[in-house]
Amino acid sequence: MQRVDFELTSEFIELNQLLKLVGLCDSGGAGKQIVASGDVRVDGKQELRKTAKIRTGQVVTVGDVRIAVLGQAGSDGA
Repeated sequence: MQRVDFELTSEFIELNQLLKLVGLCDSGGAGKQIVASGDVRVDGKQELRKTAKIRTGQVVTVGDVRIAVLGQAGSDGA
């Protein structure tokens, strides 16, 4: 399984945008299609909300890619 670490610089990121920013698709619209396909899991549970708010500490899995969402280095997440 491929692991990707994503550093979150705000409170949350929408799921479709996360998929775009880590390079799993070319656009937010394509990200929405991936979510709609039912292949996306957040913390082990299927996620069908295309704009679900993903926060620090969550893990998103798409196929054999695991995305760990990390807070900013040196940040306590507050």
